[in-house]
Amino acid sequence: MDHATKTVPVPGLGLDFEILSDDEIIGPSIAAGGWEEHETRLFNAHLSEGCRVLDLGANIGWFAVQAVLAGAEVDAFEPVPHIADVLERNIARAMERGSGSARVHRYAAGAEPGSAEIFLASSNRGDNRVVDSGSQAPEDMSDAVGVEIQIRKVDDLVSGAVDVIKIDTQGSEWHALSGARSLLDASPKLALLIEFWPYALRGATGAELLEFLNSQGFCMGKATAAPYPMTPARILKQAETRDPVKSGLDLYATRGKAFHVGGAVDRLRSIWRSIKED
Repeated sequence: MDHATKTVPVPGLGLDFEILSDDEIIGPSIAAGGWEEHETRLFNAHLSEGCRVLDLGANIGWFAVQAVLAGAEVDAFEPVPHIADVLERNIARAMERGSGSARVHRYAAGAEPGSAEIFLASSNRGDNRVVDSGSQAPEDMSDAVGVEIQIRKVDDLVSGAVDVIKIDTQGSEWHALSGARSLLDASPKLALLIEFWPYALRGATGAELLEFLNSQGFCMGKATAAPYPMTPARILKQAETRDPVKSGLDLYATRGKAFHVGGAVDRLRSIWRSIKED
């Protein structure tokens, strides 16, 4: 597997960003100026000097870098060795410019410590999926390469309250949350960005994941230009209308913090979307 990288300027960040040369998704988007526009805006809206951020499935560090530049203290988890190398270098660049700091944990966030195999997609370098013990590569990843990685519980490595959590672990979100229950309990004021992809979800159904977040007191919606609060049933219904393999949903949620972070126009747009959509 080719682990070559290249560094591209990102004017909006004011620094150069290292990407994987053969990536066909995240890298080209960053090279063009950014990645996940709506998710990034919502994430950044909850950052402040000295806040604490947890980034699970950090990949090459787009969100971790945003947080460091904003002055946050970041714990970033990335289990794939050559990707974690790039993550560390991007964070080091950010720490030279921003007032924040970050620690890289070279583990997958899970329910229990151990080891596992993660399959790396051949073109989308953000689609890396941990599989259950003894399982083969997912059916839609027939050309993926397996790599052994280590798993740790968030609660064993990070303690105290955090302000923002981003979880993008390609189906391991339930396991990541299960290993972070103490941290969740310690964080009454929290903003959350989490991938919701029932097709790949391990350890729970999509409905169970949504119900857990609801029971935790989160106000949930889709991470869009104008998010609006949604019930678990409404989120699940919309997710089920999509191609199960190709497209999950990125969810945005808050508890103890304002859900709406835009101005009056964004609030009106969110109301309009809530009426218009099924």
